[in-house]
Amino acid sequence: MKAVYIVIPAYDEEKLIGQVVQDVAKEGFTSIIVVDDGSSDTTSQAAQSAGAIVIRHRINRGKGAATRTGIEAAVQLGADIVVTMDGDGQHSPKDIHAVIQPIMENKYEVVLGSRQISKGAMPSHKIVHNKIANTITLLYSGIRVQDSQSGFRAYSRHACTLLDTTSDSYEYESEIIRLIAAHKLSYVEAPISTLYTDYSTSKLHKQDIS
Repeated sequence: MKAVYIVIPAYDEEKLIGQVVQDVAKEGFTSIIVVDDGSSDTTSQAAQSAGAIVIRHRINRGKGAATRTGIEAAVQLGADIVVTMDGDGQHSPKDIHAVIQPIMENKYEVVLGSRQISKGAMPSHKIVHNKIANTITLLYSGIRVQDSQSGFRAYSRHACTLLDTTSDSYEYESEIIRLIAAHKLSYVEAPISTLYTDYSTSKLHKQDIS
């Protein structure tokens, strides 16, 4: 059985991170790494109490940096597959099974979770924003994908060792796609469900204007 590690970057997520960790564990995935990206609240304590391995950045370095830290730690701990997902509750842990399956079957090295494939999974204003980002990513990488900004992804161990990212912020997702092309990694998109609450939407708005 391949070792699956779940990496969750988190910044000031004390309200939901504990529940997210518990929900992931309920799906049978207990190797969970939360990277607290310099939170000013009790994100670390909440994640640790819920059973996660916690790595803490002393300062807020950005989602890309936090994700990279988590992936590197997972590989060092022996992960065969690494799944990344957000810590604000918008991703369903039930979808982990679907995003790892193509890698478990040795069909692909990277699986990109896509909200665009799942009808109704993304608010209309996010669809417009995402289409613009998809076009920029296409020009940047040469790869056309339906959801270039999704943080819900799965990687084989081999892919993790090749994706030598440098982006620290939200451009990280697009950089990954460029590196998939550069290293000629096999990839596929998989539909994921997304729960947009007032809480997660407010955080997304902050990301859009930052």
